[in-house]
Amino acid sequence: MQTSELNYFKEILENRKEQISKNIDGVHNELESLNTLELNDEGDHAAVNNNSMVESAIVSQQMQELQEIEVTLGKIANGDYGVCEMCEDLIGFQRLKVKPHAIYCIDCREIVEKSK
Repeated sequence: MQTSELNYFKEILENRKEQISKNIDGVHNELESLNTLELNDEGDHAAVNNNSMVESAIVSQQMQELQEIEVTLGKIANGDYGVCEMCEDLIGFQRLKVKPHAIYCIDCREIVEKSK
């Protein structure tokens, strides 16, 4: 992969990493503010708990993506970026444009998904 392409993906990944970090911080701040509210009835408690569960699920998913991005940035630094972890072929440029932190080529991704 050319240096310009690596820089392109690195910039995308770093921007996404920053966005996710801001999202996670925002959710944590919102959850803290919800905990300080004086709730009047069980309906209020249920609504707050429901929001907390949804936001916690979102944070969990974003934390996973953040970890994948960190691993991918390490691969860029090591020169291993864009190589499928299963078949060791190059991951297509278009696939990386859609998901810059992809670890599998299209064919191997389908195999992994079918085996789950």
